[in-house]
Amino acid sequence: AVIAAVAATGFAELTVADIVRGARVSKAAFYAHFADKEDCFLAATREGGRLMLDQVAGATRRLPAGASAEESLRASIAAFLQFLAGEPAFARAFYVDMPAAGPRAVQRIEAALHNFARLNRVWHERARRDHPSWPAVPYKAYYALAAATAELVRVQVRHGTIQTMPDLEDTLVAFHLAVLAARPMDAAGSPGA
Repeated sequence: AVIAAVAATGFAELTVADIVRGARVSKAAFYAHFADKEDCFLAATREGGRLMLDQVAGATRRLPAGASAEESLRASIAAFLQFLAGEPAFARAFYVDMPAAGPRAVQRIEAALHNFARLNRVWHERARRDHPSWPAVPYKAYYALAAATAELVRVQVRHGTIQTMPDLEDTLVAFHLAVLAARPMDAAGSPGA
């Protein structure tokens, strides 16, 4: 209910009354679980983030044994983008409203970027076992990839083109491979040879 309410009004205009009306619960029930609207919003975005990570992890688990590093990367990025396209209210709440929701929300965004940076690092370290010519990169490169990905997504969300989120797949795969595999990108944002 809080994600739907934020999508309708934005976080700044959101009231507890909006949340309880959408959830069809009393204010007493709301306050039994949450201190305020920010607490509720952060709980909802945490749950949405967990669901998104589950979808990404599930996509890589469904790959056949022996799938290449690039196939794993592509499956992860595709699952991430498909989740956001399928959950436009969450995408808007997380990528547009979250930065305005206060210091705790900003800390949550930074934590999410670090989570994705660590996932990139784990993928890259595994991939380098099969591709020893791929460069080692500092942690800040993984974080920069996560932040750049978030900004590309944020632009799509702000422009109201969430449903076309999967169109970013080739660009994001190519960008990750450009940094992590030293593979050139072509002008269309696709992985080069």
